[in-house]
Amino acid sequence: MAETSVKVDNVYMMFNLSKNKQTSLKQYFIDMVKGNLFFDEFWALENVSFELKKGESIGLVGVNGSGKSTLLRLIAGIMEPTHGTIYTKGTIAPLIALGGGFEPTLSARENIYLNGAMHGHSTNFMKKRFDDIITFAELEEFVDVPVKNFSSGMLARLGFAIATSVHADIVIADEVLSVGDARFRKKCETRISSLLKEGTTILYVSHNINSVIKTCQKALWLDKGRVIQNGNVREVCIAYKRYIEEQNRMAKEVQALKDEKA
Repeated sequence: MAETSVKVDNVYMMFNLSKNKQTSLKQYFIDMVKGNLFFDEFWALENVSFELKKGESIGLVGVNGSGKSTLLRLIAGIMEPTHGTIYTKGTIAPLIALGGGFEPTLSARENIYLNGAMHGHSTNFMKKRFDDIITFAELEEFVDVPVKNFSSGMLARLGFAIATSVHADIVIADEVLSVGDARFRKKCETRISSLLKEGTTILYVSHNINSVIKTCQKALWLDKGRVIQNGNVREVCIAYKRYIEEQNRMAKEVQALKDEKA
């Protein structure tokens, strides 16, 4: 039986949202010194639980603001949950933001080695993978160009190539295939499939439901921080698509009524 790779157990995440309407940082500190800061509690996640075995993949689906990215950040260890526990086994390659972890003034070459060092990899380790990273990202002509001059698509390609070339045990991918042409997206999907065969665990977020179905075995549907459905990727995604279609239909009907009254 495969060992557990990721386990999220009864996780809650709360943020304090300021009620104050400060117009400047100075006003914020004045209110803080006077004890005039007041906050609302915002629960980004409530009672979220799931488990992944080594080599399994899960797609997180839900509308913007449903808690998907917050959950990925918790699993990546960027934040700590307010309540509950998160267990991960092995190295993690987080691909959470375009250009995340890149130093804009450094070249692609320098950023590859810097990124590797940040994740505990030696220069020799990254040197062996350097050509594969540049070739996969299709950046042969831009190796020594500062990444501040890269387009968002080039940054996404470089980030994806690094994260999937270092053989991490867990790859966390947040909307990484939303940038780039169809050919490159296909190339990324093929690489993810190979990683799964090699035993890598994948956590994947995309608004492209067909991509989630194609890439993942399981899916978790979040809405306002709560789990609506968790299980087989096709079943969860079909239910989610029906929900979105129904929401769109209702929104059109409401707009039509408003137009009639106008």
